[in-house]
Amino acid sequence: MLFIGKYNNLTIARRTTVGLFLEDVQGEEVLLPNRYVTDDMQLDDPITVFVYNDSEDRPVATTEKPYIVRNEFAWLEVKEVNAMGAFLDWGLLKDLFVPFREQPQPMRVGERYVVFLYLDHQTNRLLASAKVNKFLENERLTVAEGDEVNLLVWERTDLGYNVVVNNYHKGLVYHNEIFQKIQVGDRLKGFVKKIREENKLDISLQKVGVERFEPIAEKILELLRKHDGFLPLHDGSSPDEIYAALEMSKKNFKKSIGNLYKKGVITFEETGIRLV
Repeated sequence: MLFIGKYNNLTIARRTTVGLFLEDVQGEEVLLPNRYVTDDMQLDDPITVFVYNDSEDRPVATTEKPYIVRNEFAWLEVKEVNAMGAFLDWGLLKDLFVPFREQPQPMRVGERYVVFLYLDHQTNRLLASAKVNKFLENERLTVAEGDEVNLLVWERTDLGYNVVVNNYHKGLVYHNEIFQKIQVGDRLKGFVKKIREENKLDISLQKVGVERFEPIAEKILELLRKHDGFLPLHDGSSPDEIYAALEMSKKNFKKSIGNLYKKGVITFEETGIRLV
């Protein structure tokens, strides 16, 4: 069975004037057009291709790699808007269609949006939706507190940034816990800080608990090495000075340099800290 919108492991079955026909283990075939055929492709060779619908809605294979696959999210740019809807650049010859019904607000050419790619079972066509919420599931969590997770920044809110967690759940990173520059569309690593009522996920961009200061300490050490072992920052430095240099809070900075001092890695001087 061919999987539309996904990568398929197939076998080269026969050669024609329009390209190679590939087949799965059940004998179902799909065309790999000549534009993707290379000289090293031989009959009976295994091949991995992406299968989608061509302009006439027939399944077709490509060796190109799309920016998104079925049942996943990505941040894509609008190439065209017409009377039917919007069309996104997803890295393939045929653009990806977003019907008006799947747009919370009208999409604009040149703008980027986080979308979900799904197969419309009524038409057997691949469609994208910017209504991200309806494709996220928090009733049955697959994560626990402290877990490292993959994030896609989805939208900015008054509280912080909503993020897609592991391509499946909805999470929130609070503004006052962000100590680096982030924006919608960023892909990041994060950690499940807390699971609140109704399985709402609080996400941190730093490790939770004692371990979360380790990468911060490493960031301080890296900057020390780049500046000949000295930084003009100390307990008395302002939060703005610390954030400008390290993109972290003063609280985290003080705890980290305290740990580094206890381990004998740095010393305190009147005007800053020095690498031992």
